[in-house]
Amino acid sequence: MRALEIASSPLLFFVWFLFASPEFTVAADRKTYIVHMDKSMMPKAFATHGHWYSSVINSLRTYGLPRSSVAPMSRPSLLYTYDNAIHGFSAVLSLQQLHNLKNMKGYVSSYPEKLGKFDTTHTIEFLSLNPNSGLWPASQFGKGVIVGMIDSGVWPESQSYNDNGMPEIPARWKGTCQTGPDFNSSLCNRKLIGAQFFSKGAKAASNSIDDYNSPRDEEGHGTHTSTTVAGNYVENVSFFGYASGTARGVAPRAMLAMYKVSGYSSDILAGMDQAIADGVDVISISMGIDGVPPYEDPVAIAAFAAMEKGVLVSASAGNEGPSFMTLHNGIPWMLTTAAGTIDRQFSAILTLGNGNYVYGWSLFPLNAWMVDLPIVYNETLSPCNSSELLSKATGQLVVCQTDTGRSLASQIHTISQTQVAGAIFLSNDTTYAEIGDLPIPGVVLNFADAPLLINYLKSAKDPSASIKFQQTLLGTNPAPAVAFYSSRGPSPTYPSILKPDVLAPGSKVLAAWMGNAATARYGNLYLSSDYNVVSGTSMACPHSSGVAALLKGAHPDWSPAAIRSAMMTTANLLDNTLSPIKDNGLYLEQASPLAMGAGHIDPNKALDPGLVYDVGAQDYVNHLCLMNYTSKQIAAITRSSNYSCTSPADLNYPSFMIFSDKANSSSTSIEFKRTVTNVGDGAATYKVMWTVSNGLSVKVTPDTLVFHDKNEKLSFTVSVETDKMKGQFSYGTLVWEDDGAKHSVRSPILAYKIY
Repeated sequence: MRALEIASSPLLFFVWFLFASPEFTVAADRKTYIVHMDKSMMPKAFATHGHWYSSVINSLRTYGLPRSSVAPMSRPSLLYTYDNAIHGFSAVLSLQQLHNLKNMKGYVSSYPEKLGKFDTTHTIEFLSLNPNSGLWPASQFGKGVIVGMIDSGVWPESQSYNDNGMPEIPARWKGTCQTGPDFNSSLCNRKLIGAQFFSKGAKAASNSIDDYNSPRDEEGHGTHTSTTVAGNYVENVSFFGYASGTARGVAPRAMLAMYKVSGYSSDILAGMDQAIADGVDVISISMGIDGVPPYEDPVAIAAFAAMEKGVLVSASAGNEGPSFMTLHNGIPWMLTTAAGTIDRQFSAILTLGNGNYVYGWSLFPLNAWMVDLPIVYNETLSPCNSSELLSKATGQLVVCQTDTGRSLASQIHTISQTQVAGAIFLSNDTTYAEIGDLPIPGVVLNFADAPLLINYLKSAKDPSASIKFQQTLLGTNPAPAVAFYSSRGPSPTYPSILKPDVLAPGSKVLAAWMGNAATARYGNLYLSSDYNVVSGTSMACPHSSGVAALLKGAHPDWSPAAIRSAMMTTANLLDNTLSPIKDNGLYLEQASPLAMGAGHIDPNKALDPGLVYDVGAQDYVNHLCLMNYTSKQIAAITRSSNYSCTSPADLNYPSFMIFSDKANSSSTSIEFKRTVTNVGDGAATYKVMWTVSNGLSVKVTPDTLVFHDKNEKLSFTVSVETDKMKGQFSYGTLVWEDDGAKHSVRSPILAYKIY
């Protein structure tokens, strides 16, 4: 038996592995081949072509050799069978096995597979951004747009801040590159055009704080979010072999300005204030303050000022899910983003002693194979809750089951305190895969894949398995799903507006990181990487910020409200199985607008939304008046007493929220007045459709809107009856569709009651 051994570093381990392994010379010539077979040549003994191909692979294992002499690393491995694009299969073969295959009945041809170029963040591909059509070329990839980041600073040496291909800095830019300890102005360039720090509030609160005397990032958060928004192209990066490919941001030709702030309100406000003064087009802030009314919230106040200047503020919803009313940044003059999963899984291949294999979740950071290790599976050890008991399995693979009452996280921690060689975890805990790491050699299988392993363990006299790490699977489903940690609406401080607004990729996002920080570990060995995989609404927000920057580049005359409207009304309600988006925080039940807002952002559709719901500063003030904010409170938000309540009214928002508590629970009918602007090519006729459930009743007047010109505005009224509603909340959608079905302008409807 050959077990994984610990080396002092990943490099030393890899070198040891190559030269200590007797199978290395055999495995070195192994490649993946695409094999074409003659379908008509299948022997009658096989029920399907898949069985035939499996038999072919099995015969190659011992072709001309005694079974005992075939090392596991040199055995052929079937990957896929095909019956549509081609007839045949793909398999990992040695040159000798390929030669033997060519002599078999039914063989037609074969060739090595070509390496496809993965997008490292992958969220770019997941959002369907491409260089040939849609929002990227229409916006020139964000060229000339400036995004201001309110965050923890920047690591300027990261290659994601290179300015290759960047245009000259616009003359309107007023910002600076501030010097500080270990940071000088020469570190800025045409990509990172500004960097400043704001630390007076932190210093006043604690004289021991030293991290905020420079724009340099001491946490990694700001580097990650900023390069997600607008990082430049960097080839051949990965997170310890996972997600290998080319990194770049959502708006790769946009420019970045970092405003490093502490968590103190005064510093946040100062940073946002400076960003507005410097002339940014979009402000991205992946932070917020819980439970603070708008008139005391520096983010809300600064965002109002930014909106007045035509600057869109994009913010994160918070990471306090899955409970309702945990969301922050719920004010209507911001874009608020929830976090979703993507169709990518970091994996390992578990190959059993009988040759069967399965992919499971893993993020073990070393480039290693564990070869032919014995497996221990029994009721005593499977809870994996005792390091003392597990000491009996030293040097072996242990099967751990989370249905024994132990959480996956606690089992991983216990295993890390032992000398077992590794672990196979059986768990349906999707939440850990969203945020967790794996500092031990291990793989996580869901219960649906468990029978393959369990049946083998029951039948094998001496069960064994091999594990190969650093695998990345694309196209996994269902995706997106709402991340369990993403804060749910409504906002406890502004519940009259439905929040969050949209859902964006937030789980396991890869972007740049500090170059001197540990990003993974193996036992007590800490490893660093220039790129890190991180989860949170902090990662979702910059995706929305990047799309907003692209839309600003494509439509420079659009207001922040128009950009937000375009993103909301074109958002997608379906996942990649064409089913309604699920909620990981509710056991994969259908996600409600309280979890995902209007749906998952769709950048290319947002480029041409058809209609937009536009809003100006006075409209927001009128809504504050309707919500009974006092003149003093309104003045605190607007920073001025010049605004007056000209006509208290509901807000012209792209969603419809009915919020009731004990104070107004007698109201069962709500009327909304909305105005939409035609931003399409010209004349168009739109008809309304709606779908609601759980006792809600909707009426729309008029039900047809006839536009004669571009930029024409038309109004309509929506009446919602809630008297037959059952439960705490109910929801649906309202859609305006044009006569050519080119545009579907969708808005969520939600009623929420507090008893």
